[in-house]
Amino acid sequence: MNPRLRSLQPYPFEKLRKLFENAAPNPALAHISLGIGEPRHPTPELIKRALTEGLAKLAAYPPTAGSDALRQSIAAWLVRRYGLRSIDWKTEVLPVNGSREALFAFAQTVVDPSRGDAVVVCPNPFYQIYEGAALLAGAQPCYANTISERGFAADYAAIPEDVWRHTQLLYVCSPGNPTGKVLGLDEWREILARADRYGFIVASDECYSEIYFDEAAAPLGALQAATQLGRGFERLVVFSSLSKRSNVPGMRSGFVAGDAAILKAFLLYRTYHGGAMNPAVQDASVAAWGDEMHVRENRRKYTEKFARVTPLMQTALEVKHPEAGFYLWAGTPVTDTEFARRLYAEQHVTVLPGSFLARESHGVNPGANYVRMALVAETDECLEAARRIVEFTRKL
Repeated sequence: MNPRLRSLQPYPFEKLRKLFENAAPNPALAHISLGIGEPRHPTPELIKRALTEGLAKLAAYPPTAGSDALRQSIAAWLVRRYGLRSIDWKTEVLPVNGSREALFAFAQTVVDPSRGDAVVVCPNPFYQIYEGAALLAGAQPCYANTISERGFAADYAAIPEDVWRHTQLLYVCSPGNPTGKVLGLDEWREILARADRYGFIVASDECYSEIYFDEAAAPLGALQAATQLGRGFERLVVFSSLSKRSNVPGMRSGFVAGDAAILKAFLLYRTYHGGAMNPAVQDASVAAWGDEMHVRENRRKYTEKFARVTPLMQTALEVKHPEAGFYLWAGTPVTDTEFARRLYAEQHVTVLPGSFLARESHGVNPGANYVRMALVAETDECLEAARRIVEFTRKL
């Protein structure tokens, strides 16, 4: 067996299962889960229709690079969404089977463990795929804490110079999971300047980019920031997905875009890895990337939901309305694990302890005494969960 597998921690939801093993939930209450970030708004009909109509193509092997039509639709969306001057759909865009698969495989492509003490830097708390990808690629993860005192911006200055010299890959998440932090142009300037200085690659996870609350203030993207800074896409690759944007997590469809030389290597890796996308899913993805009406309706639902749920939560918990994304990141009056376990037992509501999403770094676990709440269900169910959480918290 690969000895690197022993370095992996249990996934957060496995930790949650063990935390709840001896917590018998209140049988009088129906279960409400705010634990997993799985979109539960209805899938748009135009996507389901395109998927069904594409089933006749299942008799052919799809190209790993994806169809021309899909790559062109993604490139056109990038230009519209981020105001890019242009992007080459042939060399700077690659469809993938969801951003999770691509974020993991990307590290296997770009990390060179033979160079010595290879380092992969990621935010802390973080999406657990970053850490697993680093470890299985033969690199050592390093964590940049994101704490409330810094507005949940990553503290890159706390990482020593010698660590940056060995860094080969930096994972960035904006809008952030779990904090909802959106990176601004000055923060991107700092990140890209570090990439230039030390020669590492930046992987920008932007799977929450289309869940925001002001139609006039869409989150800044990495390719957009690079363009505004007057530079190209060198050492920069972004990852996006239809899962949250279009409520199709089961379709497993996303893309990577950016540095053409890096994507050429990534395509080679994926050719052997077997990462071709289902032809019917490709057709459905073309329909999804080409339509914004369903995306605006999706945002309207989240905007209404957060406007109603957040003030209710604030009557009992330390929590702010996020800049983007669909999580509330709430401070807890007791330890995050005790809060989650007792809430499940007494109110039959599942939330995720923040310490499960983070690692101790610089003497602290920045996820400790926080819980992540995914407001992915319809508004009424989220409001009922909020009422139960408020009732529970006030009794602590």
